[in-house]
Amino acid sequence: MPVGNVYVIAAVAIIGGGLFGFDISSMSAILGTTQYKCYFNQGPPTTDPSKCTGPRAAVQGGITASMAGGSWLAALCSGFISDIFGRKKAIMIGAVIWVIGSIIVSASQNIGMLIVGRIINGFCVGICSAQVPVYISELAPPSKRGRLVGAQQWAITWGILIMFYISYGCSFISGPAAFRVPWALQMIPAILLFFGMMFLPESPRWLARKDRWEDCHAVLTLVHGKGDPNSPFVAKELRDIKDMCEFERKNADATFFELFKPNMINRTHIGVFTQIWSQLTGMNVMMYYITYVFAMAGLSGNGLLVSSSIQYVINVVMTIPALLYVDRWGRRPTLLIGALCMMTWMFANGGLLKSYGHYAGPQGVNNTPEASWSISGKPSKAVIACSYLFVASYAPTWGPVSWIYPPELYPLRVRGKAVALSTSANWAFNFALGYFVPPAFVNIKWETYILFGVFLFAMFVHVYFAFPETAGKTLEEVESMFTDPLGPKYIGTLPWKTHIVTQKALLLEHGEIDEEKARRFGHEEEAERSGSEKGVAQHV
Repeated sequence: MPVGNVYVIAAVAIIGGGLFGFDISSMSAILGTTQYKCYFNQGPPTTDPSKCTGPRAAVQGGITASMAGGSWLAALCSGFISDIFGRKKAIMIGAVIWVIGSIIVSASQNIGMLIVGRIINGFCVGICSAQVPVYISELAPPSKRGRLVGAQQWAITWGILIMFYISYGCSFISGPAAFRVPWALQMIPAILLFFGMMFLPESPRWLARKDRWEDCHAVLTLVHGKGDPNSPFVAKELRDIKDMCEFERKNADATFFELFKPNMINRTHIGVFTQIWSQLTGMNVMMYYITYVFAMAGLSGNGLLVSSSIQYVINVVMTIPALLYVDRWGRRPTLLIGALCMMTWMFANGGLLKSYGHYAGPQGVNNTPEASWSISGKPSKAVIACSYLFVASYAPTWGPVSWIYPPELYPLRVRGKAVALSTSANWAFNFALGYFVPPAFVNIKWETYILFGVFLFAMFVHVYFAFPETAGKTLEEVESMFTDPLGPKYIGTLPWKTHIVTQKALLLEHGEIDEEKARRFGHEEEAERSGSEKGVAQHV
């Protein structure tokens, strides 16, 4: 008997997100250790471990980015895998791939083998990062969808934190075991994910697309009806899904090309840019390369690693408010406030490094060329503080919402492929930034912060003028917001005039109003918020 509790379903599925977190901190915690630098050293041969420089900056960028490169390719393919085999089996396939990649990574004899293993790991992350949000969003009730899908980001933060401390503890082991052990331990959550998914139901919307209506009804009853097949909410969900499937069969085929048709291109661009901007915030740069940043601020040795770990704790803790309140805050305000705050801290760090720092020479700080700029005293503490505040700003905003938002935008027939395309954009830019940042720290130094500050300003403007609010609406209501000629009358044609509809979603979820009353309620609620009550009354 499958598990029907949506929180248990989400808790198991988001382990797929935790795998990405494991990768981030296993690299960030290890690349600064002597054992890693000496084993993969590309600098002058030396018998003195303290003089090992590790891989060259461009090569280290390639090692880090290789996982994102594999994720990009797998994310594109994940839509086909998910549509053919189901959301559940796609995630299980990803878990098996992760185990294979981790075996190769932990046994790496050279840089080439390490890169191959990380690319294979990336295949898993690409599949899971694209399909876990789809799977959860298609099972979750509207009032809890943001919280449950956003839990993927929380799993990523936990993966980062847990793996960082595992890697930190293993850094005291002499020889290659210092990095082989944590890389091998990455297999454990993937094994748990594979076996845990066996006890979860398939997405009811995917089952409906395959004409498995009895199974679809059974899953809705299990998850939303508490065992009552005649529950009002179950009946409404089933009716909406049937109507949507019927409409889709008459009007379109599910292909990637449909995403670029006039009636879909706006949603495609919003979903893709949600993921692009989440990378251009610079957050993953802070996660992967924080040891470089703090080395510039004068930290070294254990102090460097412990100080780096504080931001991972902040990341975990500050994600919690979003899980509790993102469905009340809405998507738009959360993204806008996050971009504004992060822009402030990026510009502050750039200004501090420029005003109070100096070039550290070609060898960099602590014999690390990427730590090319040095700052000390109180300004260095301010750099560290701004770095922590940056993480505290990202964690409750862009972190979870970048995963919540894209699955809400698309109709059922293309949701798997559309989210796969959006997620592939995430990994394409993750790859580019992972490869770009080490040479950037070497060549343009403090200006790297200014560059990301400009990106954050651009995303603030873009979100304000182009991203509509989806919180509180069922997936079918979001679809009508983009396509139904009645939609703009009460939801608002302009993105900055769209609002959250949480109360209506709650009433629908508990079956306290029927479909017709729900539509009238939606008209009245949006009219009250937008000041267009007269226009709605005329329309009704």
